[in-house]
Amino acid sequence: MQRTLGTCYYPEHWPEEVWEDDAARMAAAGLTWVRIGEFAWGRIEPAPGDLHWDWLDRAIEVLGQAGLKVVLGTPTATPPRWVVNKHPDMLAVDAAGRPRKFGSRRHYCFSHAGYLDECRRIVTLMADRYGCNPHVAAWQTDNEYGCHDTILSYSEAARGAFRDWLAQRYQSPEALNRAWGNVFWSMDYASFDDVDLPNLTVTEPNPSHVLDFRRFSSDQVVRFNRVQVDILRARSEAPIAHNYMGRVTDFDHYAVGDDLDIASWDSYPLGFLENVVGAEDAHKRRYNRQGDPDFQAFHHDLYRAVGRGRWWVMEQQPGPVNWAPYNPAPLPGMVRLWSWEAFAHGAEAVCYFRWRQAPFAQEQMHAGLLRPDSADAPAMDEARQVAAEIAEAPQVQPRQVPVALVFDYEADWAWDVQPHGAGLSYFGLVLECYRALRRAGLSVDIVRPDPAHLAGYKAIFAPGLMILPDDLKAAFLASDAQVVLGPRAGARSRDMAIPAALPPDLPGFDLKVTRVESMRPDMPVALSGGGAVTGYLDEIEGAGDPVLETETGRPVALAFGGLTYLAGWLDRAGFDRLVAQTAARAGVATRPMPEGVRIRDTGTERFWFNYTAETVKTDAGDLPPAGVLRQPL
Repeated sequence: MQRTLGTCYYPEHWPEEVWEDDAARMAAAGLTWVRIGEFAWGRIEPAPGDLHWDWLDRAIEVLGQAGLKVVLGTPTATPPRWVVNKHPDMLAVDAAGRPRKFGSRRHYCFSHAGYLDECRRIVTLMADRYGCNPHVAAWQTDNEYGCHDTILSYSEAARGAFRDWLAQRYQSPEALNRAWGNVFWSMDYASFDDVDLPNLTVTEPNPSHVLDFRRFSSDQVVRFNRVQVDILRARSEAPIAHNYMGRVTDFDHYAVGDDLDIASWDSYPLGFLENVVGAEDAHKRRYNRQGDPDFQAFHHDLYRAVGRGRWWVMEQQPGPVNWAPYNPAPLPGMVRLWSWEAFAHGAEAVCYFRWRQAPFAQEQMHAGLLRPDSADAPAMDEARQVAAEIAEAPQVQPRQVPVALVFDYEADWAWDVQPHGAGLSYFGLVLECYRALRRAGLSVDIVRPDPAHLAGYKAIFAPGLMILPDDLKAAFLASDAQVVLGPRAGARSRDMAIPAALPPDLPGFDLKVTRVESMRPDMPVALSGGGAVTGYLDEIEGAGDPVLETETGRPVALAFGGLTYLAGWLDRAGFDRLVAQTAARAGVATRPMPEGVRIRDTGTERFWFNYTAETVKTDAGDLPPAGVLRQPL
């Protein structure tokens, strides 16, 4: 697979006389791709039916004549003011019942039929005009679904669509009442028209109600995206992508990705650092100019799964951003490291956001490859270096690694609906497990919660799967791999009820969760032999072999042949012990990493990455700060 670089460009932001020079400089820097158009609806159609394609025609031609390939974005993330005036009820409504306002972006409700019709119209016009354009080599639908908390909408349009969704799912109010347990607190409904959205209730709403609303909201995103994909597919042979975000789990990315050719995501290592789950202040200070050593890699592996092997970084941070609590400049070398890390995890392209820093509007403090005066910004030299290196480097040979980590969006919703303790989240649990695997020197494939994606692994980690379908249970039990489930595995049925047989409800296993507790973060329970349980602990009964126990002898992990049930949320030392023991049983060699150093294996190479600001000695040699080493396998 050939590696390529790109950038994100907004020709409508700049005088037309600089376009040709910009394009020439992009090509000279070794860039291949240029993403344009995703926020340009207002310039394309400043008034209803008043279409201005000429400037976009010229921009695409200028870029193409310079030898660049265009990723053309559909502009539906930023409907102009006239669209809102035409459809004033198209605005999303937050959980407090407040409509979102015009004046930034993503100001629409996925359920609004009139806005969807407007999207059909503008995407059809765009695809008709550029579907066969030789310079348009890829498409992007919309922009960053879920960014700014915009998936869950409590609008009138969402309420009506949710009622229709429930009617199709349950067929009768009686079936819905049984599934949700509405006998509790006299919550029975006589009609689907009686069902409201799960917000503004006096105390918490029914968790079954909330989980179904989360499923519905995800389905609305899938539907919205599919409308655009179907239009583009009928008019163009170019591949279609969407650019997902880090730590956004409000919709099922796998389901959206199944309609696309490429998954991409927008990687902002320093911007995301303050929001990294479980990171302490000392950790954030240490990696202030580098980013968390595992957060980007986790998303690389996740979006490789979403894209079924094809994925890009559509936006790569090249300097300080404007939107995080703190916005430091990257340590010298980090833009190069982030780029190579993406390629090591299988990215086809890394595109830097943005080409030139804007001197106006919301992102004027967001750095680009160029300064606002068009002089090179510091990241430009690193981008040129990466371009020169990938031109000489062998192509990446993908491989399936021995260790898989299951990630499930529905599990994240279930934990969010019923976390049982402050600060507990499925995403945080899975990320902690991923960190431990990487600290052990392991490369990881993130996989879907689907039996078809579990074959060929020696070890499978599936923490926190609250809802375990029967086919997935059967696949785990039949697997030749060492499988780690829990905590909270199978803790709820699909209807968000406790199974009658008690969790984890694994056929043929003498294992039951008889009680659960969540704990204060400052009151961990020590493990015998080192480490601790923190935050959450199942009380379990079973005849398995103890793997981890508390100092008082309470089982925390029990092994039943090739399956281990983990009953608690482990701290760093506890997870490290669990990973080492599981890998040893699976016959997978581990290699404990120095602080801040990570590796990734491809089919032919091992990549070493140093996220620290110091030189670190490794088996592959000295790794300088922000250093990257490649080692043949």
